[in-house]
Amino acid sequence: MIALLQRVSQARVAVNGETIGEIGPGILALVGVVRADGPAQVERLLERLLGYRLFEDGQGRMNLSLRETGGGLLLVPQFTLAADTRKGMRASFTPAADPEAGEVLFHCLVDRARQAWPRVAAGRFGADMAVSLTNEGPVTFWVEAR
Repeated sequence: MIALLQRVSQARVAVNGETIGEIGPGILALVGVVRADGPAQVERLLERLLGYRLFEDGQGRMNLSLRETGGGLLLVPQFTLAADTRKGMRASFTPAADPEAGEVLFHCLVDRARQAWPRVAAGRFGADMAVSLTNEGPVTFWVEAR
């Protein structure tokens, strides 16, 4: 699984003008699923989402995780993260999981996150979503759980 983590002061996702997920300070994670992913990658990605140190401590160093700051986690499915962009001028989506498998694993991640963390919101798999955010820093990390 792939996630693009963004440290945010706020983020929200809407479908057809209706907000379906929203957080204050925390992490917006755009999540992509690749063909080889399974339950082990869900668990590893969740571990990284909750434990990755991207928040500043008292000395201004990125030493704090979501677990230590108590922020929100907004999970948004984004299959384009799994694209192969190495050549040409058009992305190939061959590495991406098929939609059925991607949806199952994304929902598994959301369910596991909600069991492990009290402030989880999510986008809708397969929907045309509008995502808005205020990226703090900006701080953005690409993480993989393979």
